[in-house]
Amino acid sequence: MAIYAVGDVQGCHNELKQLLEEIRFDAATDKLWLVGDLVNRGPDSLAVLRLVKSLGNRAITVLGNHDLHLLAVAEGVAELNRNDTLDEILNAPDRDELLHWLRNQRLLYAQDGYVLVHAGLLPQWSVAQADGLAREVEAALRGDDYATFLSRMYGNAPHEWDDNLSDYKRLRVIVNAFTRMRICTKEGEMEFKFKGEVENIPAGYMPWFDVPKRASRDATVIFGHWSALGLLLRKNVIALDTGCLWGGPMSAIRLEDRQLFQVSCKNPVTKHW
Repeated sequence: MAIYAVGDVQGCHNELKQLLEEIRFDAATDKLWLVGDLVNRGPDSLAVLRLVKSLGNRAITVLGNHDLHLLAVAEGVAELNRNDTLDEILNAPDRDELLHWLRNQRLLYAQDGYVLVHAGLLPQWSVAQADGLAREVEAALRGDDYATFLSRMYGNAPHEWDDNLSDYKRLRVIVNAFTRMRICTKEGEMEFKFKGEVENIPAGYMPWFDVPKRASRDATVIFGHWSALGLLLRKNVIALDTGCLWGGPMSAIRLEDRQLFQVSCKNPVTKHW
């Protein structure tokens, strides 16, 4: 059995299929770990959802910001953005089944010293604490009043963690860290406008994974979300968003030996930041 971690798909169905062929994925024995953002901006998000859902427990995906955005739009608590490509899902005959499945996916997954998350972990969070906080958001997503949660999750404030936070402010910080964060201060204050390359990070901030003595440093965190960062392979950090949507490759790494697999993008999308 092999475990393959895969970077952001974002509706690039053909490239995902090609990547599965490249790694010779065996759904009977292998497992696929996906860093989230299965949908949006790419050409075939509906086919991506159907494919990953069809793999059952052979695929583990965590939720990304675009996945949560889809759920919010579907519930009528958020509007489609100009560059969204979600209409096919919203009009699909199996829409409700797919959205129910997506709503029940994890925000964080931890196993055997690995942590799978879309964007990152705040530096003061241990893996155990982060896992518990993820369960809080997952419970809100799976609860009867999940539409209210989705309507309240948007916003940049509070921009740092406080153990005393409660209600939707608490859940918002957790969601923002797991699905939107790229950089923060050494104290864990998040900044959300920056999407560029590391050398252009604003003064006072750093990549979340470079904060000295971050509490999760003994685990290997696998994440995506930051296409301008690209591929980053360290002992305790694996970044896999190589920007397939924008013309870069789609990347997978076999965890047992860190072998990298990539396929090229066929039809890149023009960036609109």
